[in-house]
Amino acid sequence: MKRHDRLDLRGVRTISVAKRPTKVRIEQFAPAPDPASPVGSFDQFLPDLLAGSALRELLQGWVLARAAGRPAVAMLGGHVVKTGVQRPLISLMEAGALSAIAMNGAAAIHDFEIAFFGSTSEPVEETLLTGQFGLVEETPVLFNQAVNEGAKRGLGMGEALGEFIVDADAPHVSLSLLAQGVTRGLPVTVHVAIGTDTIHQHPSFDPAATGTATHADFRIFAAALRELEDGVVLNFGSAVVMPEVFLKALSTVRNLGHPASRFLAASFDQIRHYRPEKNVLERPLRAGGKGFAFVGPHELWIPLLAALYLGRAQESNR
Repeated sequence: MKRHDRLDLRGVRTISVAKRPTKVRIEQFAPAPDPASPVGSFDQFLPDLLAGSALRELLQGWVLARAAGRPAVAMLGGHVVKTGVQRPLISLMEAGALSAIAMNGAAAIHDFEIAFFGSTSEPVEETLLTGQFGLVEETPVLFNQAVNEGAKRGLGMGEALGEFIVDADAPHVSLSLLAQGVTRGLPVTVHVAIGTDTIHQHPSFDPAATGTATHADFRIFAAALRELEDGVVLNFGSAVVMPEVFLKALSTVRNLGHPASRFLAASFDQIRHYRPEKNVLERPLRAGGKGFAFVGPHELWIPLLAALYLGRAQESNR
């Protein structure tokens, strides 16, 4: 029986490990944890490798950008608002860490329900079986009233909803990102794809008013990107709508001659998605800047990120 040829290894050339290039050194290893250290210094206990070094680079760039008056824009998907991270996000708003927040329609609905009812997120599997999914009475009536009346006044959708929550003195106004944006004069915009949200099923829904209001928010969001050069873009959990809106808004401001070519961008989500990777982290940064992808639950990442940013900002102000 014929045997197959085997490569003769006696002529293989080797080099010393001292001369070999390496990507990992013990100097990059994480120090031992110190339970007595403040949570805002947690990044000091991360290894200087992979996500650890990426997080440090993002934090440093973010703090420097805001100190220099450059924009830092956060984009939110609907799931983010359901994970209980309102207070960390509002703490970032209070500290001036963000210059604008943009969210999809689902995020706005959850924010609105939290403000008025202190609860949100129905069990879809149960209510879909009975044809009741998305068909409560109060949420769409109030939500659509706010948008319809706001559109007549020329308001963007985020402004209309935020002012409605504030004027109604909703029981949990302090936990509403929409309301806190209005209170603080911070743009909080809402970007809707008609047919994707539960309020669109209700007879009170006016598609013309919603279209007018969400287009106004597109222009407000685009205006917030005019000076994005050396700024920061953070995408939290929006896999489709916000990456698409961001790409069009960015193209528009560049078309109008505004400097928005080099910036830091980061995407935080439970898995990696195509559109955030392409439309936030890759395509916009061909002329400069850097993109980072972080994977993990929002209920862990956002409180941690807020604590780390606030800790670094406090140090830089000393």
